[in-house]
This record gives sequence, structure tokens and C-alpha cells, in this order.
Amino acid sequence: MRVDTLEILRCPFCGTRLQVVENPALVRAGDRIEAGVLGCECCAFPVIDGIPILIASDTARNAMHLLEAGKGDAALQMVLGLDDEARVDAFRRFVGDGDSMTYRQGVKILSVDAEAEYFVYRFSDPTFRVGRAVVQACGPLMGRSGRYIDLCGGSGHLTRSMISDAPPVLADFFFWKLWLAKRFVAPHCEPVCCDANSPLPFARDTFSMVALSDAFPYLWHKRLVADEMMRLAGERGVIVMPHLHSSLGWNWTAGMPLTPAAYRDLLEPHQPRLYRDSALLDQVLDGYVDLARDERADALDGEPALVIVASRDRSVFRKVPLPWTAPAPDALIVNPLYRVAATRHESVLTLAFPTEEYRQEFDAVKRYLPETVVVPGNLSADGIDLRLIGNERFEDLCRRMVFISVPEHYV
Repeated sequence: MRVDTLEILRCPFCGTRLQVVENPALVRAGDRIEAGVLGCECCAFPVIDGIPILIASDTARNAMHLLEAGKGDAALQMVLGLDDEARVDAFRRFVGDGDSMTYRQGVKILSVDAEAEYFVYRFSDPTFRVGRAVVQACGPLMGRSGRYIDLCGGSGHLTRSMISDAPPVLADFFFWKLWLAKRFVAPHCEPVCCDANSPLPFARDTFSMVALSDAFPYLWHKRLVADEMMRLAGERGVIVMPHLHSSLGWNWTAGMPLTPAAYRDLLEPHQPRLYRDSALLDQVLDGYVDLARDERADALDGEPALVIVASRDRSVFRKVPLPWTAPAPDALIVNPLYRVAATRHESVLTLAFPTEEYRQEFDAVKRYLPETVVVPGNLSADGIDLRLIGNERFEDLCRRMVFISVPEHYV
């Protein structure tokens, strides 16, 4: 973590500032704290591999004691949830591979549920495309200055889209997701491990944009989270909540959804506006987002999911074109949802979903991903020829997300 990040951190329990404890656990690297202990007026919290863990739990406490005993590797393994020798050995081999390790390999080792598949395909999911477009329309495309935060942001896919004056903060309860985000997906972010069901460990009026995508229906303390988001956004900030499952529609893994009216009422002081998730996807595929065209809560009956944007700054609510330019990626790859059968002269790409459940939940990808694509050249052996940038068909395949821009060492 950067030392100046301490300026925005507060204890989630007593609300006081955090200070670096000068003890044997402390490891500094220039303007960063790689390991150590942060103290306030009531608690102490560990910083492990550059990530502060602002949670009061037995795991965090025991990991802090391991740090203080000079056992940094054991502390890291503990907070990563590596609770058996086979996974510890797999992780050691993984980090020992250095430049050859990939995000996909890491998530298979560190995830213990179906999220391992979900995260790998995240960049082209229809729900993610809507969330990213709305975040960009409310932030970078408006020239909104300040600092952004991605709450419950997983391993940083949405955070990667947040470019502003200061490094965006990525907050999540699961340390392993933050660890992967910092190393692969959003290396420019400041990760903070915290629990959104408790008061958030940040100073008030800190962020010009507060985003919480997908996760809100799974949080129990929704009233607390909504109040905390408004506290962090202050008078001038914008709150963006993509893909909120509605209790008036059917959703896969719905969580604990509310009605659109109930969601709206939680954020009433910030004058929220409601949008159909499906209508916003239509707009994104046409190259724009129109936040001036919102919906009444009673018009969303039967709609599976909605998006909320809340801000007292009314200039947010306008139509914004989504500029498309040829990729200037860290890496340009064939979308992992395609199987590639290649000969010397051409490659046949066939859409293949990882599971039947994934196909049904994200069926809307078929609106832009063709079932089969034939392209010249052997993509398996030669990769994607970036000299094709400017070629009309090549750029159409990028727009349709057959070819996608991803971080280096993603798959």
C-alpha cells in the first residue's frame, strides 16, 4: 500500500486514523508499505503483501502475529485461505513460476467455488459491459476528477476501467481476490481488504465516484452499506450501482434482492435514478449510454435487474457516446469463450460455454459473439496479428469481443 493511502483510511470500529506501527513486522519499499501493522485507538490490523486487512477476525489477528514473528510466507498463506498442504504446494509452484504464471492459473488455485470460471470470462459478460460503460460514463468520460472506489470489486475487472487523478481503491472481503487484482488485473489500484457489512474504513467525502457492481443483493446490511456509500461520496460524488437483482424479476443466484422502489429509497438523499439493465445493454451495443432516460420504479415490474446512478450533480444525467478505438492492449487474445481449431492457413473459432448454467445466465453474449468465426492464419501458433489494426473486419471482431484486450498473463 502507498503511504499516502493512510490519509483516507479510518478504523471501521472507532473511526480514528491509522498509524504505522514501528515494529519488526514493518517492511517498507520506497513510498510503499509491503508488510507491517497499522494501529488506531482500539485495534491493530496487518498489512500483508502490500494489502491492509481492516477486519477484526481470528484469521487477521493470527496472521498479524505470524508477521511479527518473522513468518511472512505463513501469514500470506493464512489470509489466502490455503488450508491444506496440496493447495500450499500448488501456490508455491505458482509463484515460483515468475513471469510464466497467469491469472487463470492463480484463480484456479485460490478460488474454492464456481467463481474460478466466472472471473476468467468476466471481460466479455453482458452485465460487465453495462457496468463498465456506466462507470466510464459517470467518471472518465465526463472528466470527473478525484478518487474512485470499487466496492466489493472482486479481482479488479471493473477497477481496471477506473482511470482518474489518484489510484482507484479496490475494496473486497476476500484477500485472494485482491491479491490477484494487484498482480494481474488492476496493478494501478490500491487494494483494501474490508467487510462491507461493517462501517467502511474510509474518511467521509473521499471519493468522487463510488461503484458497487453486482454484489449489493448479497449483502445483508443494505441500509448500512447505502448510508456508507453516501458518506464516502459526500455532497458532490456520484454513486453507481450496476446490475442490481430485482425481487420483481427472476435471476440466477439472486441473493437477497429488493424491489426497485426499495433500492431507490435507500439512496433517496442522493436523488437516485433507475435504469433497466436490458435497455442499457441495448445502448452499449449501439455505442452510447443515455443516463437522461431513467425509469419509474413501478415501470420495472418483471425486469430481472436494474442499474442505479445517484448524484446531486445533475450534469451526470446525460447521453454519453462510448468512443471506440482500435485496441492498444497489454495483450490481445481470442475470447476464452471460443475454442480454436487451427490449420496452417486459417483458424475456426467456435463459441463454447464453460457450463450450461453459465450459458443460461449469460445468454445475452450471443447478441454480439457469433457462434462460429473463420479467420485467416494460425491463431494457436502465431497469435493475433496486430498489423491488422485498421482492417475493417479485424476491428469489427474487436467490437464484438471475439478478440478482447486483457492484462498481460491473463490466460
